[in-house]
Amino acid sequence: MTRPVPAARSMRHGHHLSPRTRRAYDMGMPAATNQKYWTPDDVWALPDDGNRYECIDGTLLVTPAPAPSHQFVVAELFGRIFAYVKGSGLGHALTSPADIRLEATNAVQPDIFVTPPAGGTAVITDWRAVSSLLLAVEVLSPGSARYDRGLKRRYYQQGKVAEYWIVDPEARLIERWRPGQERPEVVSDVLSWHPDPASVPLEIDVARLFTDALGA
Repeated sequence: MTRPVPAARSMRHGHHLSPRTRRAYDMGMPAATNQKYWTPDDVWALPDDGNRYECIDGTLLVTPAPAPSHQFVVAELFGRIFAYVKGSGLGHALTSPADIRLEATNAVQPDIFVTPPAGGTAVITDWRAVSSLLLAVEVLSPGSARYDRGLKRRYYQQGKVAEYWIVDPEARLIERWRPGQERPEVVSDVLSWHPDPASVPLEIDVARLFTDALGA
């Protein structure tokens, strides 16, 4: 259930959330405010209240805590990706919350992401060590499509993220974006991911993924 932003937060930096933004919360949509130019430091100064806060090109994105069905899909997909990445020695497969900055002025929290080894280390000890992604994944929630397919998609493409997947539980398909593409590859059968230098691809049965996560 979507909650309105507390008054203390709406007044942060001397700016109210606009009526249009408040309506976005009422409709269960991620809110985007452009009352100021938001930076990662501004975002990190916000208290932890269960919402996900991101900023892209000065725009603050606020996404309420996801529904259980969203998390079931994230868990099933992450399990497949994690086992493959670890077995292939590609780097690190992780889930948010995280503070990913492909550019110093932006901060994002993809549902699932894969990053190459940070400076050759076995673990990531500081999010500032993450400057590139092999894969970013967002699982759609009601109302999030506008930002996942628009602002975030452009950000990941411009940031040269090798692959960006938009997982649509309602349609039971995955949109696959790569840098420079104007249209995605839409996959509803088998998604094959073969990042360099893995010797074999990860084959994801998309229909089985959603069945395992959500039932028939």
